[in-house]
Amino acid sequence: MASHGHFHWNELLTDDVERAKKFYAETIGWTFLPLPMENGDIYWVARLGDTPAAGFFPTNRPGYEDVPELMRPIFDVKGVGRIAILTEPGGAGIGWITPVQ
Repeated sequence: MASHGHFHWNELLTDDVERAKKFYAETIGWTFLPLPMENGDIYWVARLGDTPAAGFFPTNRPGYEDVPELMRPIFDVKGVGRIAILTEPGGAGIGWITPVQ
């Protein structure tokens, strides 16, 4: 069982990835590893030490102007899994992942 406050995985969708990276680096010590995606975007993997903790995805790109329930096509992250990014009923962006087996 994970300890209190442990992130299993967190997806952050933001239009200001650099600001978010700075905030999380300064407040909880995360570092970031860029993962280039097939469409040219960068998916940022947040790490605490050597342990992946979260993913940051930029939404300041074409195609996110009128975000529907499914915010983007479902996609694969090599070595991580298949990810769906959606809008939950309260309006927050969330990510669901099917991990690589």
